[in-house]
Amino acid sequence: MMSNEAIIQMLDDMDNESRALRHEALRISWGMRGGISYDDAMYLSQSDREIVDKILKENLEITKESKMPYF
Repeated sequence: MMSNEAIIQMLDDMDNESRALRHEALRISWGMRGGISYDDAMYLSQSDREIVDKILKENLEITKESKMPYF
């Protein structure tokens, strides 16, 4: 049986993981300018989210180097 402190810690950890996932999904959706909806981003696997994140970072760097507007 888990102690109350262990349960509280587990719930806090789960809440933090949930917040991080939602943040990542919203960042992807925003970065893709609607090309991927928030709902679609939530269904991406961790591996797919990492790939999209890498693409977004690459595009940001290309935009910075070319002096083209990103936003």
